[in-house]
Amino acid sequence: MIINAENIKYDDLNTAIRNAKGNIELLNVCGQRFIASGMQDKRIIINGIPGNALGAYLNGGKINVKGNAQDAVGDTMNAGEIIIHGNIGDAAGYAMRGGSIFVKGNAGYRTGIHMKAYKEKVPLIVIGGTAGSFLGEYQAGGVIVVFGLNKKYKKIVSNFPGTGMHGGKMILRSNCKDIIFPKQVSVNPATTEELEEIKKIAEKYCDFFDEDINIIMNSPFTIITPNSNNPYKQLYVTN
Repeated sequence: MIINAENIKYDDLNTAIRNAKGNIELLNVCGQRFIASGMQDKRIIINGIPGNALGAYLNGGKINVKGNAQDAVGDTMNAGEIIIHGNIGDAAGYAMRGGSIFVKGNAGYRTGIHMKAYKEKVPLIVIGGTAGSFLGEYQAGGVIVVFGLNKKYKKIVSNFPGTGMHGGKMILRSNCKDIIFPKQVSVNPATTEELEEIKKIAEKYCDFFDEDINIIMNSPFTIITPNSNNPYKQLYVTN
C-alpha cells in the first residue's frame, strides 16, 4: 500500500499506518513524528525524512528509510529492524532492549544511551560513519558498532564515550589512540574470535548499503567493555 504523507499531520499519518493492510511505502515524508510507533509485523519503506521517535517501542517488522532520520530513532524498541540510508540525529536507540538499527552514515550525540539486554534479546546498533559525544552513555547491555567510514579528519567518536557504562560492549573500527575513555571501562584490541563476530555484522551492513567488506575489515578494531570495578554498577545490579 502506498501512502502519500505530504501535508498529513503526524497523528493522522500514524492512524493510516496502523489501519493499513500489508506492507507500506510512504511518500513525501517531512518530519512527521512517531512513525511506526509500537508496530509489530509490517514492513515500511519511507521516502523523505521522518521526524523524532521513528520506530519508538517497535516490537517487530522492518523500517527502511531512503534518506536521513531525526532524533530518537528506535526509542525503547523491543524487536524488529530499522535501516537508515543516511544520517541520524541524537539519542538513537534510547533504552533500546531488542532488535537492530543500521545507519549508513553518521549519528549524533548519545547513541545507545541506557541501552540494555535481557535473556535472548541483545540489541544492536551499527553506525557506518562517526558518532557524536556520549556514545553508549549508561549502556547496560547490547552491542554498539561504529565503523567510521569516510570520516576524513574527524575522530570515529567524539567526547566521553562509555560514560557510566555498566553492561554490553562497544566496537570501534579504530586503534582509538586519539580517544579519551572514562576510567570505568576497559579498552582492548579485538581478539580473533571478536573479529569473526564483527565480520558477521559487517557483512549484514554491506548487504544493506552495498559497501565493501574487505575495506571495513582491513582495519584495527577496539572493544570497549565495562570495568569490573565500575562505580555505577551497583545502581543497576544487585547480588
